[in-house]
Amino acid sequence: METKNLLQEIKPLINSQVSELLGIPHPPSELVIQRTKPEFEGDYTLVLFGIVKKYKKNPDEFGQALGSALCKVHPTLFKNFNVVKGFLNLSIDDSFWINFLNRSYTNTSFGSHSLIGKKVMVEYSSPNTNKPLHLGHLRNIFLGWSIAEILNYCGYEVIKSCVVNDRGIHICKSMIAWQLFANGATPSSTGQKGDHFVGDYYVRFNEEFKKQIEELVSKGRSPAEAEKEAPIMKATQQLLIDWEAGKKEVLDLWNQMNDWVYEGFDSTYKKIGADFQKTYYESKTYLLGKKFVEQGLTDGVFYQKEDGSTWINLTNDGLDEKLVLRKDGTSVYITQDLGLAEQKFVEFQFDQSIYVIADEQNYHMKVLQLILQKLGKSYANGIYHLSYGMVELPSGRMKSREGSVVDADDLIDEMLQVAKQKTEELGKVKDFTEKELSELYNTLALGALKFYLLRVDPKKKMIFNPQESIDFQGFTGPFVQYTHARICSILRKAGELPKTLSTTTLEKEERELLVSLEQFPLVVEQAVEEHNPSVVANYAYTIAKSFNGFYTKYSIMQAPTEESKAFRLRLSKLTGQVIKNSLALLGIQAPERM
Repeated sequence: METKNLLQEIKPLINSQVSELLGIPHPPSELVIQRTKPEFEGDYTLVLFGIVKKYKKNPDEFGQALGSALCKVHPTLFKNFNVVKGFLNLSIDDSFWINFLNRSYTNTSFGSHSLIGKKVMVEYSSPNTNKPLHLGHLRNIFLGWSIAEILNYCGYEVIKSCVVNDRGIHICKSMIAWQLFANGATPSSTGQKGDHFVGDYYVRFNEEFKKQIEELVSKGRSPAEAEKEAPIMKATQQLLIDWEAGKKEVLDLWNQMNDWVYEGFDSTYKKIGADFQKTYYESKTYLLGKKFVEQGLTDGVFYQKEDGSTWINLTNDGLDEKLVLRKDGTSVYITQDLGLAEQKFVEFQFDQSIYVIADEQNYHMKVLQLILQKLGKSYANGIYHLSYGMVELPSGRMKSREGSVVDADDLIDEMLQVAKQKTEELGKVKDFTEKELSELYNTLALGALKFYLLRVDPKKKMIFNPQESIDFQGFTGPFVQYTHARICSILRKAGELPKTLSTTTLEKEERELLVSLEQFPLVVEQAVEEHNPSVVANYAYTIAKSFNGFYTKYSIMQAPTEESKAFRLRLSKLTGQVIKNSLALLGIQAPERM
């Protein structure tokens, strides 16, 4: 069920009146309308500067004339107005807000859209199979999953996809370390989760590699020579050659170790509520894209150097020359990505392809899109890089090879313990069963984690603090969840809501809350336009804070009149629904009891 937003309703009305006052048609795109600032009276503000400057009008006089005309022509919509230094502040009649509440409070899908006929693929997670998922992956996964849900809510058909990096030298590092140091150990024999098990051998490789380099340097080798001559690195490189040659025993080990990792990944994905409709594997796609090189050479997009390697010159586009095929005919990452981009489009015929990839790959993504454009691919303009900043700890940046990352599973376990501790401190769960408590702790822990990682604009680097994230007060997921549980408690006590509602006069806090709730569809649309779930997270927090302010000041069950009580119960119900829907778009459950 789609709801027309008030801003969409009043904009043409205001523009029509502006045109009438000017005596000429005014382009509606030039109207700037925004929420009135809290310190001024009104609901919406028209910025007059652009209009009066263009048409050489006095801002106060024009504002007064426009405000008077709007209140006269549309008396059931515009209640009154005021003009403050080039801004026209418009107050919407109480009847509009009451009507909005009455038609919306039972709408569980308020703010959503029916299918709009556009298809989007969202690619996220994209882990390596040489290590477990860590905190950085969590930001990636939560961003990708959330933007997919937001797009779906706005009527897009969405395909969630993942590319697993399951081949290459980094995978062989874990394999060689297992061969050298495992003594046949497996996840089953050690009782260890598969991705953790394999990740430990990646760390072990780097420890041994470092030792060997130091030993060779002590014998007179330069650091660069030592890196090349280290026995463990030579063995790893040979393993990669054997893998590419299809050597059976190497492929068998590779398949076995990857299976251990996949099992571990699936367990974590299930734990955090992530899912994919389509998974691609680098081992099956790395040869894709060679046909692009052939096509590009024929079309003059690529050129060959004397050594036989193939390149593209992007200097006229403000970038560099880029290798697309080595002299021995083997692919590089960009070649593989070109081929995969084609395969994905052929398979799904999408309108947009969103890549959720850290900002370290900004240049790579620019090159990918530019090459596809030069190759004349129709889908190239639909590529969007959702570039996000790295997650750091208060102690600094994480490093996988040194084993200094925050493991995703360990972090979730830690969050569960903190959730349990903080909930028990509040002492409000004495009537919960053990099963209910376990579910609540899980809901709060994941809610805190997701909200904390999603509340920051993706483009910004962020520092993660587990203790801060799970506080029940302030800008956190548990605070928003607690507000929803409070509303559910109120509605349970109230029982069945009144069927009819007479007109009532709105208090300032009631009006402010209604104005904010009515903007939910616009907030979701903004999140889509900006590819930014933090817009929804910040909005959810604002709504929760507004409701708590209203709840503190006014009684609901002991309201002065039955009409007022009925209104506040409906207002609470709509607030609860909007909070629940907002959290759902972030992948967060809204508990009914806390």
